[in-house]
Amino acid sequence: MQTYNDVHQQFASFFKSENLKPFAYLVSKKLSEGHICLILDAIDFENEEIPPYYKPLKVAIKYLADDGFVSSSIEIKKPFILYQNRLYLQRYFHYETQILERIKAFTHSEKTEEEQRILSLTKQKEFISTLFESRSGIVNWQLAAAVNSYINNFSIITGGPGTGKTTTVAKILAILFTQNPNLKVGLAAPTGKAAARMAESLKNISFELDENIKSKFQEIQPSTLHRLLGYIPDSPYFKHNQQNPLLFDILIVDESSMIDVALFAKLLNAVGQNTKLILLGDKDQLASVEAGSLFGDLCMAQSQLNVFSSKRLSLINSFINEESSKIPSNELKESEHPLFQHIVELQHSHRFNSEEGIGKFSTAIINNNINEIQLFIDQQVDHRILIDTEYNEVIFKNSVSNYQHYILEPDVKLALKKLNQIRVLCAIREGEQGLYNSNRRVEQFLSEKGLIKLDKEFYENRPIMMTSNNYDLGLFNGDIGLIRYDENGVLKAYFENTEGEIKPFLPGLLSKVETVFAMTIHKSQGSEFDEVLILLPQTEGINILTRELLYTGITRAKNKVILQGSNAAILEAANAQVQRASGISNRFLNSNLV
Repeated sequence: MQTYNDVHQQFASFFKSENLKPFAYLVSKKLSEGHICLILDAIDFENEEIPPYYKPLKVAIKYLADDGFVSSSIEIKKPFILYQNRLYLQRYFHYETQILERIKAFTHSEKTEEEQRILSLTKQKEFISTLFESRSGIVNWQLAAAVNSYINNFSIITGGPGTGKTTTVAKILAILFTQNPNLKVGLAAPTGKAAARMAESLKNISFELDENIKSKFQEIQPSTLHRLLGYIPDSPYFKHNQQNPLLFDILIVDESSMIDVALFAKLLNAVGQNTKLILLGDKDQLASVEAGSLFGDLCMAQSQLNVFSSKRLSLINSFINEESSKIPSNELKESEHPLFQHIVELQHSHRFNSEEGIGKFSTAIINNNINEIQLFIDQQVDHRILIDTEYNEVIFKNSVSNYQHYILEPDVKLALKKLNQIRVLCAIREGEQGLYNSNRRVEQFLSEKGLIKLDKEFYENRPIMMTSNNYDLGLFNGDIGLIRYDENGVLKAYFENTEGEIKPFLPGLLSKVETVFAMTIHKSQGSEFDEVLILLPQTEGINILTRELLYTGITRAKNKVILQGSNAAILEAANAQVQRASGISNRFLNSNLV
């Protein structure tokens, strides 16, 4: 009798077809690794690990297309879909199809409005030119993104930290509010923290605007995606969908790289036909924890970003007074691709100098520039980057001693702010450099210094992070709070909501939280800290290191990065790239989606 010792075997056992079982096993396994599908052309028939009693893959694949559990069309309801030599679970093929169909619907509907929108833009030429000041020698991609987003119903603005994604959106809104002060704006992100940070940035814009327009920015209420869509308890569905769409004129979604394929499909289905959708994110960041890397897939669906038709290029450049800031003519192209002229990558960072510090190091990592990386490791060429290949305990303690600032701050709101001065970021959960052990190390150090007292589970000044959504309390996965006594001597968990208000909760009501002196790099997405201490595993877990993981960790820091990791681990991470299988790019090239 066979024994099934993993979930993928258990899944495959539901299907009696001996030809299907090895592929059912692999589809389940790939899905758990973040892939949407199994690319049959990419299977390593000799080395792919499957249970030994399954039919050999090379034999079974001959009969896959004719299997009774496999369909080639979404219209025929079977557990698996085989399409363009990719094998999907039916549900995930459905999600991918919904995303493609909705994007094509967006791009098709905007064509009827294009000429009117261009005319409207040109009437605001003087105002737009003053909004987007050009700097000599720096191409004004922000203005290009704004013009595109104004004309299009569906837009993607990508770029690394400090490239001005939020500023660009603020200026787009300023143009739209000038035309229509009653514009209804939605603002969302996968986490409450990311949504709140985006809203705060919009409310504190640095450029000059009419006070009436500025007041409109103050009225924008941020939301998590789950709250925006209307979570239904114990259900995979949301209140807002194609039949009950969101009623916004414009919807802005930040940190879009964190959105998995299922949520992406449900979001697009809930956006009304007349709503303008703008997705923001960094295509080089980590993909979602769940299946799919949709934002990255969309950004890479075209062979080249930042190219325009001669008509669009001429329009964009007409708003740019500084000649050296205009988009060069070599960015000209004609294409029938649905995403052509819908994605703009912002390339100039106002936070990081690409020639030094965090900017230079993160660029070297994402581009796997071995010589540049090795220079940072060997020569410690910048005081903002400290690389410790020996895992020095003194360096660890000196960094985490900065936690004393929030502990000694009596005001809860300021303490929560000071908590973000430092964060330990881990690549893995288990092991010596893992999340759990790192939190224990910080607790032990602070306890020895007399800064915290580990006398109970919810001890005073324990920083906590929600690990699941609690809709009853209005707390969401990734929200960070602080345990403190209130004026009556009762321990409370204090969280700052998306409106900037501090809300207290009884700790007993919080069933799923974890200590957050240290957090995983995955969980850190959408956050910023003054200083980060990144811990790479010495032995266990090295195989999960990728350039996207390390880049994401490094770019969480605004001022300083301390990286504890061996020379080999750093170089191996930079050499490894996230590859998640999907059919997005291929299916965009086919008008018949199914």
